[in-house]
Amino acid sequence: MPLSHVLLGLSVVAIWGSNFVVIKLALAQWPPLLFAALRFVLAFLPAALLLPRPAVAWRLQAAYATLLGVGQFGVLYLAMRGAISPGLASLVIQTQVFFTIALAIRFDGQAGLRPPQWLALGLAASGIVLIGAHGGGDATPVGVAMILFAALCWAAANIVATRVRGTPMLPFVVWSSIWTVPPLLALSLAVEGWPAMRAAVLQADLGGWIALAWQAWGNTVFGYGVWAWLLARHPAATISPLALGVPVVGMLSSALWLGESLPGWKLAAAALVIGGLGLNLWVARRR
Repeated sequence: MPLSHVLLGLSVVAIWGSNFVVIKLALAQWPPLLFAALRFVLAFLPAALLLPRPAVAWRLQAAYATLLGVGQFGVLYLAMRGAISPGLASLVIQTQVFFTIALAIRFDGQAGLRPPQWLALGLAASGIVLIGAHGGGDATPVGVAMILFAALCWAAANIVATRVRGTPMLPFVVWSSIWTVPPLLALSLAVEGWPAMRAAVLQADLGGWIALAWQAWGNTVFGYGVWAWLLARHPAATISPLALGVPVVGMLSSALWLGESLPGWKLAAAALVIGGLGLNLWVARRR
């Protein structure tokens, strides 16, 4: 793989990893559900004016959008409001890999786990248990459970994405985004209330709007676009391992910018989860 492509992949890893810090800072100004809704408004516009609408059934777009927008990001933002730290959220959310495998076995008839993959799952699960046991203020049990649910929704969205294989993913993600907005706005209105929504829009400073734009254009449009571009030019087994750097960047950036502590138990949990993910990728590559 050319060095320029490696650097592009690493830039996406840096954006996706540091994005958890951006989310934490943004949630000081935005209600979580409103923040998620506005993110997908900006992900849809103006990109939809430049990208052709994909020839995909609206039901698949709506399912993908609901799972990704409401189930993953809506719940992730709610959890990061105070139930889990950015660094640990970036780590626990990666369990979507194992949820994706389980759903693929259940709904797509894929082969079951090999013994090394069971070991990989055990390592990652041990890391999650360690987080739950020692999390304290950095990760409440409710926060861990919410991130695991967000990971499950992400995995389900991945399964929906397999139903549109052959469709350019960036236009699919952009055009699906609009389906996320109505349910998120309705939930925001019901849970957060119109006064809080109105006040957030009127009082958000430049940093709050930049964080929102970063979520939509940096994390979604650029990140997904570059990742899809790389996957179209290189084997998935070459590109996918780069994603192991996301929780590493997430934990380091949270420590550097937000002062999140990195005690021994947290590093051990990270080693277990990332080790499990790495072992699973190695087995999949050999297969």
